[in-house]
Amino acid sequence: MFLDKLIRSLLPREERFAELFAQNTGNLVRAAKLFQEIARSGRAVDRQLKLVELRALEHDGDQITRRIFEALNSTFLTPLDGEDMRSLAVDIDDVLDYLEGSAQFLVLFEPNENPEALMRFAEILVELVQQIDVITGLIWTNRQAPRIHEAMVRISELENQADELFLAALGALFRRDNGRDAIEVLKWKEIYQELEEACDKCKDFTHVVGNIVIKNA
Repeated sequence: MFLDKLIRSLLPREERFAELFAQNTGNLVRAAKLFQEIARSGRAVDRQLKLVELRALEHDGDQITRRIFEALNSTFLTPLDGEDMRSLAVDIDDVLDYLEGSAQFLVLFEPNENPEALMRFAEILVELVQQIDVITGLIWTNRQAPRIHEAMVRISELENQADELFLAALGALFRRDNGRDAIEVLKWKEIYQELEEACDKCKDFTHVVGNIVIKNA
């Protein structure tokens, strides 16, 4: 382990990865904020237009992820473990996919309300991806471990809030006196499930980051 670190410190590194990941997480933050606008909108046409924008961001994210994979496949020495970097890119891409999926459901199902749970999920996801963006800017040097840990703790707190929110939202949906028909219940269940999965993927991102911090300690 020590010899591996020594060799890595002496050989030149490919520095484009930090830039590519910064582009990827910046794109993710923009997507989360756009989803929040979709969640807040009460007009179907506005949601449809913003979904087009979100799909464009999702496409941009796919292209950045592809470039990361190409760089990993063509670079002999990477600044971090190659498989860890691949896992981080996949997690970022998955979060974006779930955001787009949630937005698609909101357009497809045409709900005529903006429940508090939906608004809160959107808020949580914006902060989650902002923390991911912060971490991604710090992981390239082992001197940032305390700040990385702080951001990871915040992500864990937010993900726990999302779990509690998901259970509360499901409980409210399936109450006998909720005034919704069965189809409406199933629609919102799908939306909340997709959002909860997005939050889980943010937590998965921190698991990989934890491995990176340990390896580079």
